[in-house]
Amino acid sequence: MTELLKLVLAVPLLAYAMPAAADTLDNVKAAGFVKCGVSTGVSGFSAPNDKGEWSGLDVDLCRAVAAAIFDDPKAVKFSPLSAKERFTAIQSGEVDILQYNTTWSLSRDTALGLNFRAVNYYDGQGFMINSAKLPGVKSARQLDGASVCIQTGTTSELNVADYFKANKIEYTPVVFEKLEEIQAAYDSGRCDVVTIDQSALYSVRLTLANPADHIVLPEVISKEPLGSAVRQGDDKWFDVVSWTHYAMVTAEELGITQANVDDMKVNGNPEVKRVLGQEADSKLGAELGLDSDWVARIVKHVGNYGEVFERNVGAGSPLKIARGINALWTNGGLQYAPPLR
Repeated sequence: MTELLKLVLAVPLLAYAMPAAADTLDNVKAAGFVKCGVSTGVSGFSAPNDKGEWSGLDVDLCRAVAAAIFDDPKAVKFSPLSAKERFTAIQSGEVDILQYNTTWSLSRDTALGLNFRAVNYYDGQGFMINSAKLPGVKSARQLDGASVCIQTGTTSELNVADYFKANKIEYTPVVFEKLEEIQAAYDSGRCDVVTIDQSALYSVRLTLANPADHIVLPEVISKEPLGSAVRQGDDKWFDVVSWTHYAMVTAEELGITQANVDDMKVNGNPEVKRVLGQEADSKLGAELGLDSDWVARIVKHVGNYGEVFERNVGAGSPLKIARGINALWTNGGLQYAPPLR
């Protein structure tokens, strides 16, 4: 038998031997809840209150998935994870979604066996200093000789090393595993500077003894597209999670809000009614393995993307972060959803 013939005969056997892709959506439906991996606490993104109730931009994405599937935004189990734990948790099936201020990068999208697509927050790494400790510092290029608090297991480590090397700046890294440890170390003066995503810097500043003393420097040294990560090999679940985000963006584009969604079902234009599952031949939900009113459920229980942004990190929140590049594409931002049709 020739080597070529052996190879041809082996292909169907190999295909047969490969395990079928996991069906996370069916498993989630059977369990009755979504398992969502979040941070151990980043204000505005994922943090528990005194009663243990989770809230934030990342939390609301998980609640939106639960609303789409179960018509119940509370059908979620949140698992707080450290930066070191997060990838093992999603790879092992401990969580169904990793919604953890996680940057989408090539190596994570390939070597870790994960899939990213929808970006729910476009961010970038920055620096924060105590102006009382470093008076006169207005730029990261003035940080020569500083000690810098960094979270291990994140893209921040590589980014800051690249930035300081490129600008010939000496620094002393002070490395911690958990964000809470960084906050405590920085607030106690163990390091001069803290560097993480700018969104997290604003969150950290709220926790400090004298927030007004702390300045976020103007430099943004990296691209940090933050979004949902799911396991590779399960396209159905990948689509459900991705299109949940796109549904929220589309709802904002179309002016569908928590307050008017029920009225829009009746009085909306044809596009709105199609998105909300009110057309008799609407197949959008069925194609995802969901009910026809899945978008209406998301908006009614959680809100459109703009509503979620504003109450968690925007003008209606303590962080008061401007929409900036997270505005809709129609307003000069990067939030853009493929057509729901």
